Amino acid sequence: MTTAKISSEPSESAKPAPPGSLPPPGKTRINKAVFYGSALLVLAIALWAIIDRDSANLAISAAVTWIGRNFGWYYTLVVVAVLVFVIGVAISKVGKTRLGPDHSRPSFNIFTWAAMLFAAGIGIDLMFFSVAEPVTQYLAPPAMEGSTVEAARQALVWTLFHYGLLGWGLYALVGLALGYFAYRHNLPLSIRSALYPILGKRTEGWVGHSVDIAAMLGTIFGIATSLGIGVAQLNYGLNYMFGIPENRSWQIILIVAAVVMATISVLTGVEKGIRRLSELNVLLCVALMLFVLIAGSTAYLFDGIVNNIGDSLAMFPSMALDTFAYDRPDEWLNGWTLFFWAWWIAWAPFVGLFLARISRGRTIRQFVTGVLVVPFAFILLWISIFGNSALAIVRSGNQAFGEVAMNTPERAFYSLLDQMPGAPITAAIATFTGLLFYVTSADSGALVMANFTSHLKDPQSDGSKPVRLFWSLATGLLTLGMLFVDGISTLQGATVIMGLPFSFVLLLIMLGLFKSLRMESALADRYRNNMHKVLTSRMGSGAEKRNWKQRLSRAMSYPGHRSAKRYLGQVALPALQEVSEEFTARGATVALDIEQVANLELNSLDLVVENGAERPFKYQIYPVQLPVPTYARVSAGTDVYYRMEVFSQEGSHGYDLMGLTKEQLICDVLDQYEAHLEFLEAQTESAAPSQINSDGASKTDWESDFETTLKEEA
Repeated sequence: MTTAKISSEPSESAKPAPPGSLPPPGKTRINKAVFYGSALLVLAIALWAIIDRDSANLAISAAVTWIGRNFGWYYTLVVVAVLVFVIGVAISKVGKTRLGPDHSRPSFNIFTWAAMLFAAGIGIDLMFFSVAEPVTQYLAPPAMEGSTVEAARQALVWTLFHYGLLGWGLYALVGLALGYFAYRHNLPLSIRSALYPILGKRTEGWVGHSVDIAAMLGTIFGIATSLGIGVAQLNYGLNYMFGIPENRSWQIILIVAAVVMATISVLTGVEKGIRRLSELNVLLCVALMLFVLIAGSTAYLFDGIVNNIGDSLAMFPSMALDTFAYDRPDEWLNGWTLFFWAWWIAWAPFVGLFLARISRGRTIRQFVTGVLVVPFAFILLWISIFGNSALAIVRSGNQAFGEVAMNTPERAFYSLLDQMPGAPITAAIATFTGLLFYVTSADSGALVMANFTSHLKDPQSDGSKPVRLFWSLATGLLTLGMLFVDGISTLQGATVIMGLPFSFVLLLIMLGLFKSLRMESALADRYRNNMHKVLTSRMGSGAEKRNWKQRLSRAMSYPGHRSAKRYLGQVALPALQEVSEEFTARGATVALDIEQVANLELNSLDLVVENGAERPFKYQIYPVQLPVPTYARVSAGTDVYYRMEVFSQEGSHGYDLMGLTKEQLICDVLDQYEAHLEFLEAQTESAAPSQINSDGASKTDWESDFETTLKEEA
């Protein structure tokens, strides 16, 4: 059956949805299993911590000790494997693949994108640890004598190591997987989508719900840890400036105030509240960092930055795989390295989904490079400037400052500012910056958790406002409960525990992404190997063959909007209609969709031929507007021109159809179809599925599953 559909709505997603996946619902609604399951667990843990502090503290401490002794090596291998994987994907040939159709482009500029990924990926804990950790590692290092020159050098290296590439690699993996499957394969923007290549439709049952609940628990505990640290630090900041006491009552007030601010921000959405707060946050951080750089010993700090870069590069390989097997400092390892790896893992689904949400249209290479380089470059400067400033104070003989930074780390940042001119003003800026860090982490977290626990109508939509409000309040309650037990140490321990189950999911995500990218690469190779046929079909044959003057004329022409519209209506559409009719006559199921492209006032033509349970054949003619090269603008008489590019599910084939006759265009369709059949045959011979899911369900299967789901939830 051939169908033609004309839509006024722009569409860039590949169609149809892959077999085995549930299409997004017509409207956003909660995922009952994930929402109620994770909500009950979070509320139960929070109430347990508030009502029975001693029992909660004992259980958390015992679990952390057991995990540290038995899974320390495992955490180390996971974070290293993830970093190697994402870098390998980025530098490979699939690195050019976009998170979305090849004609999609990023929604946010570089500065806004970097500001949002930084503000979401790092919270107020950066202010907390940038002073406290270097001083602590200097005075009490894990494997050497403290208060030495070598201890000072390693103190900064350990801090940069804990905030460095290994952690951002975890964010890059989850964000890459979610963005790829959501925008490239039209799957829901959820963790379970990354497991479709392995588990197929089974991810729609209890397996998928369990994965999303594990991601939810890791997310909310990771955020609660940051917020708990933020509350302690902000409480001291207010005490420093206004004499407000440091106690539970004021911490409750701060949690309530921050939750209110985060709720207001998250209800305004990504493009308004979260975006503006993130940009303001980064600007204030830069101002604060530059002040310390200028007000302190500038030459010494620049020396320190360069020295820290060299030491970090030299020591990174050995530190990355150091499990302290021969002289194991259990307390240090559990409190620092293992805590940080678990914390990064716990934050990975939250930050990964948020990064995917704001990264549509970027290539895999751009995405991975941006996530690994942009925030870490800023972190390196921040930690080097503040950390070296703190070490200079301690090494000059101020032991009191060192004791404060080591034993009451929430006071360390303000104690550093107190050593510099203009302390009251800089302390106020630091407090406001910390509050913004708090709010941007809380509002981004509430938004992402609402998305995790909802069926979204499309990957660009968000969970409903009531669901966002609930998770904003639940995060505040959990933070309060954990602080009631034993303060920040309990939050750190809970994060180590909750990060463990999701670490197993990360391994499955890597496997699923590798499987899907390999399949996409194999299909792209088939098309490239078939390119000589494409070139032949461009030229036509016999009477259709063009002479060299006609070829030169086509190469030097820059068609305008009218020419593009005429070509679509008089050549491209009749050619695809004729092909679809012939496919139908031969028993194939065919769809020919005509949809308007936003802002171009031109249509895209999308031909899809079903292949049973195998990957469907897609041939899309999509208009692309490009600037005329500067050397040709005088002769072209215009600044922009239009190309008619060919797209499959794997993206653009990189050539222009404008100027081809109807017969030549039909030959091109058949060339691509033959290449697709060769790919399906090769996949069959190697016993590899052509779909990203493993069970090969048909389109009818996922439609019926979706209808069943709607009926059950109704």
